Amino acid sequence: MPRPASERVIPPHFFAAFGIAALLLLAAAAPATAFPENSPRPGGIAVIRIGDAATTQAQAPVVMFGESRALVVRRDDEWVALVGIPLDREPGPALLSVTLPGQPALDLPFEIVPHAYREQRLTVKNQSYVDPDPEQLERITSERKLIDAALAAWRESPLLDVELLVPATGPQSPSFGFRRFFNDQPRSPHKGMDIAANRGTPVLASADGLISAAGNFFFNGNTVIIDHGQGLKTMYCHLEAIDVREGDSLNRGTPIGVVGATGRVTGPHLHFGVYLNGTAVDPALLLAPPP
Repeated sequence: MPRPASERVIPPHFFAAFGIAALLLLAAAAPATAFPENSPRPGGIAVIRIGDAATTQAQAPVVMFGESRALVVRRDDEWVALVGIPLDREPGPALLSVTLPGQPALDLPFEIVPHAYREQRLTVKNQSYVDPDPEQLERITSERKLIDAALAAWRESPLLDVELLVPATGPQSPSFGFRRFFNDQPRSPHKGMDIAANRGTPVLASADGLISAAGNFFFNGNTVIIDHGQGLKTMYCHLEAIDVREGDSLNRGTPIGVVGATGRVTGPHLHFGVYLNGTAVDPALLLAPPP
């Protein structure tokens, strides 16, 4: 079927600058893999077509967004970049740096569009989760470094599909990006999807990958982070139990633990996070539709 007109396409003169033939658009061919809609908003995903794979000797271009490398996957005979937009990024002009094999990098401009997120006000009984003491703050800082390192790491691993399996059975809250207030105190926006599920509900890996972190964290409770390669990561928080270890390799659908209420929560549920190029994006953009 035809590709959405909303996807950003590099103009032919961009490839001429590389000494490469102009981009060839494939006609009416069904994509080999499901792709998210182009949503270049804060917390969204910019879908940018880079070039005909045949003209680049089947070698993927390197795409950088700021200091972070972006996911590039092959769809039919094209290379397509999926770029995560940070929630705190202001709308307006933005640049990608694109390097094709054997060529210098060139800048590719695109536009980040505005998006309004709602507010969410929650009451937390344990006040230490709102105003941690110095010892807890030291723990939080140490854990933040570990989590950030796991989310920012780059692992070369071919991706054939970016569609993610829903990790647990239950209603999915559209709370990603909500400006959160705990006990009326403002905190960071919500960077995941909450799936309402009973304690003990199995949690499954959303895609093939490698466990890059697994343990108990102050705010997130029992948490697992899976590295799926090319900067795509998924995070599973507030688990009652963890059934995997750091370094484990696992397949899509493998049980990794069960739903719980550990960390800063108001009740049992799964916090499911999705990250591209080190930044949180709305999980709904990559989740497979219900059967």
